[in-house]
Amino acid sequence: MKNVNDSSAVAYASVPTQHNYNGGVFPEIVVNNENCSTVEETVAFVKANQAELEAKLAKSGALLFRGFPLDSAETFDVFSAGFGYPNFTYQESLSNAVRINYTERVFTANEAPKDVEIFLHHEMAQTPISPSKLFFFCKTAADEGGATPLCRSDKLFEALKAENPALANDFKEKGLKYTTTMPAANDANSGQGRSWKSTLSVETVEEGEAKLKELGYSWEWLEDGSLKAITPVLPAVIELEDGSEVFYNQLIAAYMGWKGVRENPSSAITFGDGSAIPKEGLERVAELSEDFTFDLEWQDGDVAIVDNYRAMHGRRPYSGDRKRVVLVALVASER
Repeated sequence: MKNVNDSSAVAYASVPTQHNYNGGVFPEIVVNNENCSTVEETVAFVKANQAELEAKLAKSGALLFRGFPLDSAETFDVFSAGFGYPNFTYQESLSNAVRINYTERVFTANEAPKDVEIFLHHEMAQTPISPSKLFFFCKTAADEGGATPLCRSDKLFEALKAENPALANDFKEKGLKYTTTMPAANDANSGQGRSWKSTLSVETVEEGEAKLKELGYSWEWLEDGSLKAITPVLPAVIELEDGSEVFYNQLIAAYMGWKGVRENPSSAITFGDGSAIPKEGLERVAELSEDFTFDLEWQDGDVAIVDNYRAMHGRRPYSGDRKRVVLVALVASER
């Protein structure tokens, strides 16, 4: 890694695997210019340079902070709070991934087993409520693997439009519906193992149904006590303020990683009108995404901020005795 700009208050670094888009890099890498030796100094650095950092994030889609004095959930909490963004707690989300809270703001990125790949997705895009930005903090990196892939979804959709304009238009015009099944109790061995009571923040069937109705879902109770829920029509594509169109959804994660979906995609994902999404189209989207994906190889103490509207993320499998601990804090949507 080499510094490419040491003259300004913000020092940036480059790595050979960074992507170049529209005269900028993805992701941007911010390195400690040795002025920050405490978390308080780091927050002061952020506040002094926030306009520049936010402009870089908006253009790039992701910022990596490396070499700053962050070593715990508590220091990460202070750092992420220092930007002044509205907090989005995991309890208020509709994600059915199992997480563990460290502080009110900070929780584990995912509790799925280390040999399970979590495929590319926009955080909670399969629900009506999603965060605008994600803070990731690597407390401890894995011995082997465990990278967080980051994908520029605007570039992915641009490529899809050029290759298959009819399919791209169907995604844009029809939107999507997702079907998920929430278990009666938390299942820590599943990437989607959060119970319906926890997911919906309710205690009873009646409260659950009231919450689903309020959000526009349809649903079915299964014999084992689990809940099958179908979303209202959600976008597959969104347009950002700069006019770029983003492939904003959970299609790749659902098709590649949700149980039984590759065999029968319509069991979990359809167009908004209920019609089937062509399987070959889903395969191609997953293949195309690889061209626009950067693997973030974590180092202890790294923090990444991801614009959830422009970039997807996931998790590579990992191995070794060292437990990979990546924590997250979410920013509420202002759209």
